[in-house]
Amino acid sequence: MMPDLYSIETFALVGIGGAFGALARYAVIRVVPSQNFPVGTFIVNVIGSFILGAFTFSNSSSGILLMVGVGICGSFTTFSTFSLDTVRLIEENNLLYAAINSIGTLTASLFAILLAWVVFL
Repeated sequence: MMPDLYSIETFALVGIGGAFGALARYAVIRVVPSQNFPVGTFIVNVIGSFILGAFTFSNSSSGILLMVGVGICGSFTTFSTFSLDTVRLIEENNLLYAAINSIGTLTASLFAILLAWVVFL
């Protein structure tokens, strides 16, 4: 059964998951060196895509999907940082890395979802 969208339980599930996801993203981006290419952002977006796919395709309960999908994956992955990283690469005239970041992130993230679909369906 789906928790009420405006219940304390729903907000708690999303908030707790969001806190864990944000801390995990911060840790990955801090640990992974990203001098010329935003490797950390790439990694969190691909891993987050796989995790979201895995929990979605494994028919997890709605409460788990709220915590993991909306909370953890929502704060672990980052479209805004990906976009900013791409623009910064363009500003630095690093067009090849900008293209690799754009196309690579989209392709790898879609592949991660597809892999989760194959594994968990």
